Amino acid sequence: MHQILGKIIHNVESVIRGKRDAVEAVVAALICGGHVLIEDVPGVGKTRLIVALAKSINASFGRVQFTPDVLPSDITGFSMFNPKTREFEYRPGVIMNEFLLGDEINRTSPKTQSSLLEAMEERQVTIDGVTYPLPELFMVMATQNPIENTSTSPLPEAQLDRFLMKISIGYPERRDELEILYDNLRDPHELAAVARVEHILELRKELKKVYISRQLAAYIVSFVAATRTHSGIQLGASVRGTLALAQVAKACALLDNREYVIPDDIHRWLEAVLSHRMILKRGAAYHGVTLAQAIGDIKRGLSVPK
Repeated sequence: MHQILGKIIHNVESVIRGKRDAVEAVVAALICGGHVLIEDVPGVGKTRLIVALAKSINASFGRVQFTPDVLPSDITGFSMFNPKTREFEYRPGVIMNEFLLGDEINRTSPKTQSSLLEAMEERQVTIDGVTYPLPELFMVMATQNPIENTSTSPLPEAQLDRFLMKISIGYPERRDELEILYDNLRDPHELAAVARVEHILELRKELKKVYISRQLAAYIVSFVAATRTHSGIQLGASVRGTLALAQVAKACALLDNREYVIPDDIHRWLEAVLSHRMILKRGAAYHGVTLAQAIGDIKRGLSVPK
């Protein structure tokens, strides 16, 4: 199964150059069954990354360009009256796909944003009192632009907490950008599949078998608990953050073809898993304190189990 992970990563990297860590992060989230928020400036490959991942495993894919006039029913679907049967019938929305790309999620209204809450947590949608299950693989990957605030609605903490990770891609190195210029990278929509959805579901079963020692589990709990008492943090990470950190650490072990977690697995994506679940105190930012620094403080203050 580790070979399948390597094939997926290599396939995605054929259209995304020099961003191995971002590619592995979204693959780790996929193994965990979690959702990813990608916050970055325009034009760095956010959409390409998401499309390439879906194409690599031949998964169904739906895309929503969020704008202020997008309605919840555009996402979840709606009931329509059929005059022939004289009954209401469910018309599925774009959410009935294995991958859902929510582009610029902070540009739509809070009402529409909240339509994703049930789907992201319980993997189902409820329309007119009837519940419809989502595909087993279901994964939301949303993007947002951090530098534009006009006509935007920041995601509330309750919804941010439902994202397993929040990552950024960043600008490529000069040598990678030169390769992008001369190689004329392939269209991600043209990628051939190198794995199947069934492979990912099998990897999720393998994830449950990855061993994490009691000492490392206690270290994760202590780390998350420390975010709630740090002097610069107003709101620490939730229990969902504790579970997410353990899951991502296990996925990191799988990526490295190991059946057990080591401390480096916990540390690799600390900021990606925890930062969006925390809020700085009002005066902290004024004094130059960032969430990344707060996480670093906690890391230095805790002894790592041997």
